[in-house]
Amino acid sequence: MDNAATLKNSNAVVGSDGFGARIGAMPARSKLTLALGIAALIGVVLAMTLWSSQGDYKVLYANLSDKDGGAIIAQLSQMNVPYKHADGGAAILVPASKVHDVRLKLASAGLPKGSVVGFELMDGARFGQTQFQERLTFQRGLEGELTRSITAMAAVQNARVHLALPNQNGFFREQQKPSASVLLSLHPGRTLDRAQIAGIIHLVASSVPEMNPKAVSVLDQTGALLSSPPEGNAGAGLDAQQLQYVGQIEAGYGKRIVELLEPVVGRENLRATVTADIDFSQSEATSEEFKPNQGADASIAIRNQQTVELSGSNGAAPSGIPGAASNQPPQPATAPLTGAAQPLHTAQNGGGASNTRRDAATTYEVDKTVRVTRNATGTVKRLNAAVVVNHRAVTDAKGKTTQVPLTTDELDKLTALVRESIGFNKERGDSVKVINAPFKIDPVQRNEVAWWKQPEVLDMLRAGAVPAGLGLVALLVFFGLIRPAVRIALAPPAPGSKLDTVVADAELLPAPVRLEPPRLSDQLIGARALAKENPAAVASIVRGWVSGETPST
Repeated sequence: MDNAATLKNSNAVVGSDGFGARIGAMPARSKLTLALGIAALIGVVLAMTLWSSQGDYKVLYANLSDKDGGAIIAQLSQMNVPYKHADGGAAILVPASKVHDVRLKLASAGLPKGSVVGFELMDGARFGQTQFQERLTFQRGLEGELTRSITAMAAVQNARVHLALPNQNGFFREQQKPSASVLLSLHPGRTLDRAQIAGIIHLVASSVPEMNPKAVSVLDQTGALLSSPPEGNAGAGLDAQQLQYVGQIEAGYGKRIVELLEPVVGRENLRATVTADIDFSQSEATSEEFKPNQGADASIAIRNQQTVELSGSNGAAPSGIPGAASNQPPQPATAPLTGAAQPLHTAQNGGGASNTRRDAATTYEVDKTVRVTRNATGTVKRLNAAVVVNHRAVTDAKGKTTQVPLTTDELDKLTALVRESIGFNKERGDSVKVINAPFKIDPVQRNEVAWWKQPEVLDMLRAGAVPAGLGLVALLVFFGLIRPAVRIALAPPAPGSKLDTVVADAELLPAPVRLEPPRLSDQLIGARALAKENPAAVASIVRGWVSGETPST
């Protein structure tokens, strides 16, 4: 009874140890493999956690100069902010959650400084610099400020301003005037109209004292002159605004033709082009016409009428006997207030001669016509339209499609439609030509990109490469290191292990009584001889005994 209780207690101790005891009973190599696998799996989990915590990267600054880029990277390293490069180093990326904070911190540090400097150059003035250096620093600062103002426009990508500021000296009789040149780099697909160009010229001319707007030249990145040409070459050609207007006129007429004929001939079955001759000349004429009033019924307008009448008489000569009576002037004739009028009697003995003068002047209005004529700019002088129509497709009963040319009547109808659409005017020399010709359609070779070469797929693969790689490493660690060790620990004990346990527990029992070994029998001697002669047969018999199978005879 005591031996049975002791054996039962020992089995309970072994069962209570469980998985830990089995791991402790594992070989040293298996223990090392299990420890390495667990450490590697923990490292993979930490790497995935750190990678996922970084999140997406967004652009912090783009299109930086090398100097500003190096200064920003040095500042990010001091701030312990992770960063990446994109577009060949033209852009700096930081985690999306830190973009705004990093920009504010860099702005407080004065970064990025930019390749264009303004009046901040005056802040670092050195002691003892010459007047020429001061004037050159001021010119550089003014150029930088103008460049910043011009690049603030939406259509301008970059700009350079060159100022020619002559040295003003009071001893010179004729002072040189300043001038400026502006080089603009526009965004793709953007243009500047005439008002914007005039605004840039006015901005530069107003920023420099005594600068004439005519002394400012504006060019684009192709070298085309955007500002007005000099007065001597004003009629050399059309400016950008006029060329744009001509293009709009021609495109409008072409669109009319296409929209009108497409429902008739079908889509992609015609090509139309219109050439417009636009008159941009400006002229003004003034004429005056004078016409007298003609005809009996014509109304006469008197402008001025003047009548002058002069009358006078000579005094009577003295006559009669000298004396008091003859010296008296003649009395005026009197007539009674009532009654018949009495004839007046003139003096018989003497009287004076009278003279009368009468002038009349009449001035009449004459018709006057003043006519001022100003011709409009941008008038159409002539239109030339050319239209090519494809052959008509005809499908027979068998489903075969053939190209058939249009008839003369159909071409005449299309020509009439084109003339009406553009407002054909024969007097100004317009011409319309519609022809029918088969279109040559070249087969389009589509360069189909494999799905695994498409940009979207590549971006997705780049984004998932890190987590997929870490997951693969985790699987290899688990199935290659951890799982074999765990299977060894969880494997059921072998039959011999129970015997060893019983033997180990039996050591605690009292020592058994030593018995004498039995005498060798003939069968035992025969079995030994058989094992020496045929060991394979003996091994097969023993294997059958262990597995519980009945050996074959």
